[in-house]
Amino acid sequence: MGQSAGTVLIVDDDAALRKVLSALLGQAGIASIEAGSAEAALQLLGQQLIDVVLSDLRMPGMGGMDLLSRVVDSWPDVPVVMLTAHGSVPLAVEAMKRGAADFVLKPFEREEVLFVLRKALLSGRAGLPPERSSPRVGLIGESDRMANIRSMIQRSAATAATVLIRGETGTGKELVARAIHEQSARRAKPLVKLNCAALPESLLESELFGHEKGAFTGAVARKAGRVELAAGGTLFLDEIGDVPLSTQVKLLRLLQEREIERVGGVETIRVDLRFIAATHRPLEQMLEAGEFREDLFYRLNVIPIEVPPLRERRSDVSLLVRHFASALALSHQLPAPEVEPAALELLVAAPWPGNVRQLVNLIERLVVLAESPRILAVDVERELAREGNRSGNSRAKSAEAMGAMSLGQQKQELERSAVLEALATARNNRSLAARLLGISRRTLYNKLEELGLG
Repeated sequence: MGQSAGTVLIVDDDAALRKVLSALLGQAGIASIEAGSAEAALQLLGQQLIDVVLSDLRMPGMGGMDLLSRVVDSWPDVPVVMLTAHGSVPLAVEAMKRGAADFVLKPFEREEVLFVLRKALLSGRAGLPPERSSPRVGLIGESDRMANIRSMIQRSAATAATVLIRGETGTGKELVARAIHEQSARRAKPLVKLNCAALPESLLESELFGHEKGAFTGAVARKAGRVELAAGGTLFLDEIGDVPLSTQVKLLRLLQEREIERVGGVETIRVDLRFIAATHRPLEQMLEAGEFREDLFYRLNVIPIEVPPLRERRSDVSLLVRHFASALALSHQLPAPEVEPAALELLVAAPWPGNVRQLVNLIERLVVLAESPRILAVDVERELAREGNRSGNSRAKSAEAMGAMSLGQQKQELERSAVLEALATARNNRSLAARLLGISRRTLYNKLEELGLG
């Protein structure tokens, strides 16, 4: 895959096995770093860019399942692949339900390990940032729009009908799906998520429907897909608008007949699960353009739920700000700051193109960078300016200060200043710096190289 393939963190207490895996990945052009324990792995994750974690399930001290939970919570954009012996397959399946990207059985085949890790590397880079936060975060609010959504969640949860959740990126569509599942009769069974935009068509079908041994290069054993893993529970298909037409046909059969066939297989498998889909794309326009099947659209759109952008429920912003300020301070082991009224007014009035997700990132920076027990208006102005939400006067002053620099030079200089400030605040911890900037670690490393700061 070449130099840009990415870096895999190998976590196993068996030094010999780590060396074998490291050599195997090196031959395939994939860089690797070794950690002899889960605790050492967490330290490495905080210090440098890791694209995929490959971890043994059973280790002394912190086990692979606990490591998985920590990675899912703190580095949700990093896929985790579990290594497990044949006797631990049920535990590996449970790990996938808790957020693992995949698992590999020991003793492993060379081609299978490479196939699974290449898929995880691709998924980690192509996937959209997950809409993760603490439970019910996206459902906080007392506006009429939020009251209507809660009512729709409650009514749809009482049925098995398919739900289509629509809204802009960052509005909390995944949280709505989770709330429906947790209030339904299927709550004791898994909620399995698949981001349909994260994988190319060939891998998407394998992830959805599973595959048989020999179905393609790297398929050295039969593997269940997300549909089978969600048996008895709920399958959440995020970014359904990005599914290619050929896969849409198979999804339609799944919705109509509750039947699938694994890739490379002929056996028809009956499944019992509930479907929830989400998208930010204009499906009606895609219908007219022939990019989305009309029959699939109507199968999905049984119960439509529209999640409003943050700018359309400004009365909820103050509640969200206070909640995030308290929750994020707790997560960083800092005292909960008070938000002065003038600062709150600025936050309520901001346009929030990135919606709740953008608000979370900005509040986290305010909490971490706060120099006093209060979040002041000047602090908010600084962070909003960093995100490009300057007023016309601020832009004019900035342009004057930049003199005769080109627009591209001005943009690069502002980016350089923001990156250097974040690195200084984070004491050169690049993972923390990326979080302060509200970007992924991959984006930060690319930006450092682009700005000549690498």
